[in-house]
Amino acid sequence: MRNLKQGLIDHTELTKRGRRLLRSGSFFYFILLCLMCFLPQQPEPGMETPGIQHFGRIVVLLVPLNSVMNLGQITSVIQLIKVILQNIANIFLLSPLVFQLLWLWPWLRSRKRVLCFGFAMSLWIECSQVLLDLLFDANRVFELDDLWTNTLGAYLAYLGFQYFRARLLAKNGEM
Repeated sequence: MRNLKQGLIDHTELTKRGRRLLRSGSFFYFILLCLMCFLPQQPEPGMETPGIQHFGRIVVLLVPLNSVMNLGQITSVIQLIKVILQNIANIFLLSPLVFQLLWLWPWLRSRKRVLCFGFAMSLWIECSQVLLDLLFDANRVFELDDLWTNTLGAYLAYLGFQYFRARLLAKNGEM
């Protein structure tokens, strides 16, 4: 905490150096996010997702809580672990970016704005995947569950930010 206070954070706001570091980190994570979300996927044999619908070349999964609704179709422990890990990854997909942006953008620091931002970012990713699949057949799927899991991750980042910032305030004797 001492190094953070002295070099990157002054009271509860970023120093110039801290802002530069988080802008770079946000840009780097955004690039990684684009690679994770937009590079073509190779279908995994034996792991067909139940509930998928095809509308021409557009592939969607509009079943809410699809993993729970189709739990009975999982045939092995490995498949179950992969499904659980995929859902956890979707929850935390936007968290690092939102956490950094909360430090950089004070206007984002409300529950409503974070929820709207997380949902909008997730919707942008899902719609972009549909477009990408139409243009290049990247084997991407618009998943309804991704919208709420990504938004939940943004909200968890907000809670983490609030907690960390409150700790800094308490340490500085400003509570």
